[in-house]
Amino acid sequence: MSSEILWYANRATGAVCLVLFTVVVLLGIAVRLRTRLPGLPRFGTVALHRSLSLSATAFLAVHIAMAVIDGYVDITVLDAVVPFVSAYEPLWLGLGTVALDLMLAVLVTSLLRERIGHRTWRALHRLAYASWPVALIHGIGIGTDTGTDWMTWLTVACVAAVVAAFGIRLAHSARASRRTPAALLRTAEGARS
Repeated sequence: MSSEILWYANRATGAVCLVLFTVVVLLGIAVRLRTRLPGLPRFGTVALHRSLSLSATAFLAVHIAMAVIDGYVDITVLDAVVPFVSAYEPLWLGLGTVALDLMLAVLVTSLLRERIGHRTWRALHRLAYASWPVALIHGIGIGTDTGTDWMTWLTVACVAAVVAAFGIRLAHSARASRRTPAALLRTAEGARS
């Protein structure tokens, strides 16, 4: 495979990863809010979130493989998994590595969810909230399409969608925390039964 094909494949998979992981974050927030997507039962939202998470991870694996295989820039497998050790763009590549490591933690703990318990899984699953902006900054800093109109609009749309969904999530949490103590006590007693 020529270096030019690898470069285009790397760029394309990076953009697809941005879109897929954005949708995964949006679906994750929808699942947390118990939102039902039109045409899907509630468990369908969960299933879609899981399926797209795996698809996004597959695209991420191809994105990383293209970067490592392409000889134009010297990026090693070690550079892809250990943050900030690369000779090439150590900050920007390191942020991508941090995002990868966080996503791997989310993936592994999701696969082990039954064994580690719901509370531990949920705490570690929140790493996804950190990995998305770190990956976004990685793409802005190192992406060769940064500054092009199409990539700027794609990035703005993804950021706007996540910020809006996160705002809705925070508003929902704030509303829930304003419940009266009696309502909270009833909720806690109901959860124990």
